[in-house]
Amino acid sequence: MIVSVTMNPSVDISYKLDDFKLNDVNRVSNVMKTAGGKGLNVARVIHLLHSPVIATGMLGGTIGSFIENQLDQDGIDHDFLKTDQESRNCIAILHEGNQTEILEAGPQFSRNEGDDFLNHYQQLLEKAEVVTISGSLPKGLDASIYCEMIRLAETKQIPVILDCSGGVLKDVLQFQEARPFAIKPNIDELNQLLDTKITGEDQLKKALEHPLFARIQWLVVSMGAQGAFVKHNREHFLVKIPRINVVNPVGSGDSVVAGLAVSILQKKSREDLMKTAMTAGVLNTMESQTGFVNSEKFDQIFNEIEICKVD
Repeated sequence: MIVSVTMNPSVDISYKLDDFKLNDVNRVSNVMKTAGGKGLNVARVIHLLHSPVIATGMLGGTIGSFIENQLDQDGIDHDFLKTDQESRNCIAILHEGNQTEILEAGPQFSRNEGDDFLNHYQQLLEKAEVVTISGSLPKGLDASIYCEMIRLAETKQIPVILDCSGGVLKDVLQFQEARPFAIKPNIDELNQLLDTKITGEDQLKKALEHPLFARIQWLVVSMGAQGAFVKHNREHFLVKIPRINVVNPVGSGDSVVAGLAVSILQKKSREDLMKTAMTAGVLNTMESQTGFVNSEKFDQIFNEIEICKVD
């Protein structure tokens, strides 16, 4: 079983416009609403890849009820810690090949409420074989809660895939008591984390030797249409993806995380793990729905992924 954690879940609302006009009325006929937040995208893709998953996090209000109803309709198991605060909406406006996002901050929680979730999470670890932790933290909670989740999982030898960014990611990586099994920054997040400007493979290799990444087995740096640069233990790989017609890139990074989790659960080979992760990311870009893949196209894309060892 994979446990997918989303501490700041949302309803993801996608507006697709041919022309986005500022300071004017924009009428939208194509609206999509999904149970969102990065970890819920992860859970959905894991489910679509036919692997067992349970979604968890902190959830409340009418938006929280909408999210649970959506997960029920999709057949995705869930076990959230319920709160009396309203969860959030996140809006993505797709226009002229661009993506503009409007993200609500969401509720604010106390330290005691964070501790309540950790108790809830510990119970879920009893049936977990892999954990994914994705996205931002709600107000009132800091990176220490992610550190504690990783520590609790490590005591049970459960691998954790962490996908967050900014100061939270840096704080977690500075925590040496326990380490995530894998992280998945994109190239921009990596540059922000290390305060650098990476322009080539040699610089990527050097960047991934930074002490912040010590004892992390998998470092997957997503690079959009260029695929991904991967470090596994001491070896480096460039994972190339096929050219496809991109419909909606939102949620592709989450889909990569889902592919990683499924591969770890199924104990796939190193090469198949990389190919599965990137296949899931590519499949997401081919669909209009955020965090969605068509598993019937999996083998086709999987066979077109190329892995090149970087010396």
